[in-house]
Amino acid sequence: MGLSKSTSAARLLAGVAALALLAACDEPLDFDMRGKVGAFSTAPAAQEAAGHRPTPDARGILAYPNYQVALARRGDTVASVAGRIGLPASELATYNGLNPTDALREGEVLALPRRVAEPSAATGALDISAIAGSAIDASPNTTPAPAAVSTTSLPPASAAPSRPDSSEPVRHKVVRGETAYTVARLYQVSVTDLADWNGLGPDFSIREGQYLLIPVKGAAAPAKPAPILVPKPGVGSTTPVPPSAAKPLPDEKVSAKPPAAPAVSVGEPTRSAAMAYPVNGKIIRTYTKGKNDGIDIAAAPGTAVTAAAAGTVRAITASADKVAIVVIQHPDNLLTVYANVDGIAVKKGDTVKRGQKLAQLRAGENAYVHFEVRKGFDSQDPTPYLE
Repeated sequence: MGLSKSTSAARLLAGVAALALLAACDEPLDFDMRGKVGAFSTAPAAQEAAGHRPTPDARGILAYPNYQVALARRGDTVASVAGRIGLPASELATYNGLNPTDALREGEVLALPRRVAEPSAATGALDISAIAGSAIDASPNTTPAPAAVSTTSLPPASAAPSRPDSSEPVRHKVVRGETAYTVARLYQVSVTDLADWNGLGPDFSIREGQYLLIPVKGAAAPAKPAPILVPKPGVGSTTPVPPSAAKPLPDEKVSAKPPAAPAVSVGEPTRSAAMAYPVNGKIIRTYTKGKNDGIDIAAAPGTAVTAAAAGTVRAITASADKVAIVVIQHPDNLLTVYANVDGIAVKKGDTVKRGQKLAQLRAGENAYVHFEVRKGFDSQDPTPYLE
């Protein structure tokens, strides 16, 4: 049975994503406080504006009982925020569905994958619980305060949109298809308040995997960030004294013998790629997060599809079109996925070596393998692992 260029390919990718999630299920899910959207009016939310977002400490950290977030400054990237708060840039980027080099808007919210040092007087922090007070107690959607949590783990959120307590706003993780307007309607808040709290742009655009703080009424107004003072030209630096014209420069001694060329090693390369290509062929479709969570490599029908790295066969199944899918688990919480293949040569639980045959390419015009690399639940661009 062949795959079409549209519906069948989409169904295959959906099956791959679902299988990879199941294969990585030995990690806790980060549930969101999301409920069903009812047929209610958002007029009250627009008429009763929420308070301003609390002021972070000098690092940009806002700490709540169940989580911490960091607020970006003007000119920040994910990497610069990570460096300021003491987290690896790749870890912070992956948790928020971004790349370490992505530029951020001023005031944009980044959720922290784990707690860092708590705000204190030394970091210029404000007591969020104290300044929030009980202003939100009059809201009809309040719920009891959450239980104390460990500072090294983030507990799952509840299943319905609600206010945890007066000092902690709901943290909402955006899923595919949501917009700022649908999120605002879900929690009955103004979309402009939602944008102000999360540093959204004038078009209110949000992305899949982004964390949003849901505005609460009565929160303290944020302090204006201190302006960055740039000295005027010529101020704050010493002008170097030019060399005297009366004192000639020293004679430049030129060696008649040119220096020997450095030795060039022609031995083995200093490093090898973390993974090998599963098929020697042509990449016909590149990685685009959220659209194509891997790469498609075409070759002759019947070409062997091999393991990109050593690991254990975690799952063998098929898509809705009955096309085989193989999932291999590797160290460091990595998974590789091989879809659109035929002639499976391994079974679940097998230990495989790098380069060992797993399957082969299908016959016909669909002779390509869809190859994915996933870290936990998140798809990764396979290219850096293969180079």
